[in-house]
Amino acid sequence: MSEKTSVLLSDVTIKGNIIEKEKLMTDAKVEGDVSADVLQTFEGSNIKGDISSSSVSVGGVLKGNIKSEKIRIKSTADVDGNLNQKNLSIEDGAKLKIKAETY
Repeated sequence: MSEKTSVLLSDVTIKGNIIEKEKLMTDAKVEGDVSADVLQTFEGSNIKGDISSSSVSVGGVLKGNIKSEKIRIKSTADVDGNLNQKNLSIEDGAKLKIKAETY
């Protein structure tokens, strides 16, 4: 079975929670919690809510908490919240206002 990927482009705005069982790629504005097996956000994304995922790559604005086994914060990211992870990587240039905990 091939992996399914859902894509939300920059012209999309969602008010409410998102649940994706597999992979979600987004450049959209989201007001609500996001749950996906694999989540990738890009520079134009703006999420106000919590993220729950096995693997997260953040490239845009996030105001909320992340719970994930693996978190990658890209240089274009602006993150404000608590991180709860097993594995964390942060690129130079990212704007952070975080508290990080390893579980």
